[in-house]
Amino acid sequence: MPGRALRGSRCSRCEVAVYPADPACPSCSGPSAPVSLSATGTVWTWTVQRYAPKSPPYAAPEDGFRPFVVGYVELPEGVRILAVLHGVRPEDVRIGMPVTITTGDGVPSARLADPAGVTT
Repeated sequence: MPGRALRGSRCSRCEVAVYPADPACPSCSGPSAPVSLSATGTVWTWTVQRYAPKSPPYAAPEDGFRPFVVGYVELPEGVRILAVLHGVRPEDVRIGMPVTITTGDGVPSARLADPAGVTT
């Protein structure tokens, strides 16, 4: 799993935080500065991706496409980020579950975290 931190931005006028970073606030059009966002959050909503995304850019694994869980993770800053949820079966996902989130190439990734915030 990629290990880069989430980089967003925060408006200097109205304090709205966004991901990905944007030089202008989407709420008030004020100037925004880069910030590091929290690496933990909770599942806000989710679904199961049951068909292969378009290719390119998607490259199916050698053993073929398998459905996967994707959802929005809400960070303490109030930002909701789309992420692929790894290591969790669709029947086990619950809104409010704590997760740890990282980014790399493409969509951010999330893994279940215990209540202390440790990735499982």
